[in-house]
Amino acid sequence: MKSRDCGDLSSRAQTSKPYNNDILLLAPSVVALQRLLQACEDELRSLDMLINTKNSNCLRIGPFRHDRVCVKNSSQLQWVDEIRYVGIFIVNSTKFKCSVNHAKCLFYLAANGIFNKIGRLASEEVIVQLLRHKCMPRLLYGFEVCALHKRSLQSLDFTVNHFFMKLFRTSANHYLLVICLVLH
Repeated sequence: MKSRDCGDLSSRAQTSKPYNNDILLLAPSVVALQRLLQACEDELRSLDMLINTKNSNCLRIGPFRHDRVCVKNSSQLQWVDEIRYVGIFIVNSTKFKCSVNHAKCLFYLAANGIFNKIGRLASEEVIVQLLRHKCMPRLLYGFEVCALHKRSLQSLDFTVNHFFMKLFRTSANHYLLVICLVLH
């Protein structure tokens, strides 16, 4: 895509990643983002479409400075601390960072749902298999493309270990090493 005002928009510095009806615009600066947004607005206007400013947000990765980003109808886009894109939550930080909190909530919802339905009636092997096939994908979805920090990885480990400690009624982590082999 090219624009007279913005140059080649397919360069490495400015890109857009469409998904469903969402577009993720990436730019190296607020000024470049404003130009990219204007070019997208012009293209959408030619298709008789508009940007929904109520559902559009800006998130900065890098030094924190919140300059105004406006669309042509003078609406200002809101700066947020977290955005969801393709099921991954990207957070405002000095470096690219994904949040694991929502994934942990989804894991706990699924694991507690299984535990509430079958309780201790099913064997531990059945519960481990259900956990592997129903809960682990919710916990790990999308993180293979994100470079997680050590603290985030420890948080994910704790989430799984905590469930196993509850399942096997133990508080000792050394018993859980055997269980981790079953999941792989």
